[in-house]
Amino acid sequence: MTDAVRIVEVGPRDGLQNEAVAVSPASRIAFVEKLLAAGLTTIEVGSFVSPKWVPQMAGTDVVLKSLGVRDGIDFPALVPNEKGLEAAIAAGAREVAIFAAASEAFSHKNINCSIAESIERFRPVADRALAAGIRVRGYVSCVLGCPYQGEVPMAAVVAVTRVLHELGCYEISLGDTIGTGTPVKARDLVRAVSGAVPVGALAVHYHDTYGQALANLYTALEEGVRVVDAAAGGLGGCPYATGASGNVATEAVVYMLDGMGVRTGVDMPKLLDAVAFITGALGRGPQSNVYRAMRG
Repeated sequence: MTDAVRIVEVGPRDGLQNEAVAVSPASRIAFVEKLLAAGLTTIEVGSFVSPKWVPQMAGTDVVLKSLGVRDGIDFPALVPNEKGLEAAIAAGAREVAIFAAASEAFSHKNINCSIAESIERFRPVADRALAAGIRVRGYVSCVLGCPYQGEVPMAAVVAVTRVLHELGCYEISLGDTIGTGTPVKARDLVRAVSGAVPVGALAVHYHDTYGQALANLYTALEEGVRVVDAAAGGLGGCPYATGASGNVATEAVVYMLDGMGVRTGVDMPKLLDAVAFITGALGRGPQSNVYRAMRG
């Protein structure tokens, strides 16, 4: 299938932004350092959104400045608009992420505008970032289902992904935001999108609400995807979907890939140390099956 997969660790951003307990910038920095020690090389460190809307991400500038620039390491941060981009640039960001939904209903509920309007909002963000020498990553949410409209047309996912690629996103992450996807649907979606955007520019971002994330990832790998988003400890969840669980756990992805002989560069014991640290900071025990099996 492949001999290597790159894991994009999203725990410090997507994993923590929906947690009820806000983790301090100092603890988030320590969490990232532990993830680095485990061998992860792409770690999404936060988002430059208003603390009024996402208080868990307050201090992302402090986190990014403290981590600094490191050879071979990427610290992308989410930016919702030009103001967020300005803050990211001031903090020393070398990579930012922008996001759009494949669901019109989700776009209106989440950011109060249509998909087309959201793209126009991000166009100047992408242009300015690229002009400043900053790489841009894209996210497409609700690719396999929406909490408001249910099924999402595959053509809509293809269209949004194509536009983000045309805007200059070097990589676009396909997100099953509410975790309702199943393997055949996940496979068919990757096939459809890779007909419009090179498969080498695609990543997958699956939530594990129905326990399908690893199976869905496997089908994406079979279709040539080589980048997987995951969150240590399975942190996160979707605030828009009742009962939606977190992202697929990084340790579960590493365990599966190790068993397949696929290199990730991740040291499992050190990754589990990072999981123990952040769940301790959240005041609860680790929940992932792999952690419980290995550490009890």
